[in-house]
Amino acid sequence: MPDSAQFQSLFGAALDAARSLGVEELEAIFAGENQALTRFANNTIHQNVAERGLQLSVRAAIGGRTARATGNRLDREGIREVVEQAVTIARLTEPDPDLQPLAEPAACQPVERWFEPTAQISPDERATAVAEAIRVVEGARQTAAGIFSIGETTFSLFNSRGVAAEYRETMARFSITAMGADSSGWAKASACDHRRLDPLALAESVVRKTAASCAPRELPPGRYTVILEPAAVLDLAGQMFADFSGTAVRDGRSFLNDRIGKQIFGENITIHDDAWHPSQAGPPFDGEGVPRRRLTLVDRGVVREIAYGRQAAALADVAPTGHGFALPNELGEAPANIVIAGGETSVEQMVASTERGILVTRFWYIREVDPYEKIFTGMTRDGTFLVEGGRIVCGVRNFRFNQGLIEMLSNVEALGPTVRASGEEAFEMVVPAMKVRDFNFTEVTRF
Repeated sequence: MPDSAQFQSLFGAALDAARSLGVEELEAIFAGENQALTRFANNTIHQNVAERGLQLSVRAAIGGRTARATGNRLDREGIREVVEQAVTIARLTEPDPDLQPLAEPAACQPVERWFEPTAQISPDERATAVAEAIRVVEGARQTAAGIFSIGETTFSLFNSRGVAAEYRETMARFSITAMGADSSGWAKASACDHRRLDPLALAESVVRKTAASCAPRELPPGRYTVILEPAAVLDLAGQMFADFSGTAVRDGRSFLNDRIGKQIFGENITIHDDAWHPSQAGPPFDGEGVPRRRLTLVDRGVVREIAYGRQAAALADVAPTGHGFALPNELGEAPANIVIAGGETSVEQMVASTERGILVTRFWYIREVDPYEKIFTGMTRDGTFLVEGGRIVCGVRNFRFNQGLIEMLSNVEALGPTVRASGEEAFEMVVPAMKVRDFNFTEVTRF
């Protein structure tokens, strides 16, 4: 990866090219990544791939017009070509009367999320970890599939007004599914430092889930008390956070329209957006280089704050919060570092306190039914269990649900400790497990 001085030099070449075309307002983003992946299925590693890339994205601003062009050639000719493209497109674009001038420099509290041992992990080390996990699953006469990925990214944003915002990060992800004759188990985890992952423990957990959910019983649909593991909370609750946006509210497409300042969830629900939380990831600035601000999105059930990019903030006459996406875009902004406050009740304690209910490992295939009431449908998967008399008694056939998030987050009876959770339907967040009453299961699936 180029270092800071090299990126600054490359931006200087882009700025020279813009000025030669009579353009003074220029923003450039350099995004680089090294990614490696080990994939396994049928208890065998079958793929090992790696790629490296570096991309330049340039935005020109000319008299209320703006446009972006992207390329991956970083020699002087390639830089000039992408700048010319951005300028040409901008001049052909209709003016935006609400377009803001480029951002000014502002102090930004840094975060350190790059770990050399993670950046340097070898294919042999990944293969060894995968092989150990496979042995656990194979030893239980189950079949394993999954991935172990390692990534190193860098993101540097410069503009002609002096903004120079830089961030780099490593990220490791391990996902594993175990299959039995008529049941399955799943687990996934991620961390900026791969040493915080425990693939062996994840493998052991999916083996237990697969064994415990064999010969699943079919239960009638209806309303049940549910115990949602963190991945299930993540993938369902995560569907609502694009609505915590000044642009979405102004456009009338947010479920928070006419609800900001009102209590819509239970008093035990508090949600922050916090880029500096130790279990979070991502840069402490937004797509224009504006420093992020910690937000209290929900305080004891009351919606308090939403995210604002610079344009939405100017239209609402408020200060931007540092959550804007790179311009031009149609979405505006959204919180990116969600932290749902937890409690002290473990999943085991939730089970023990439940006379009859359903334990859910995760959801999948989630789709929105009612955008204003935030009602979603989807299915359970890879570990759904009947709880009776304070213990797990058997696996059950998966359910389809039809559930509103406002109702769900008003019916939370217990919260677990917060953890960094990974799923498949929403971006990674810091969330607790939840025990929720009256969760609405509408159908039983065939598996």
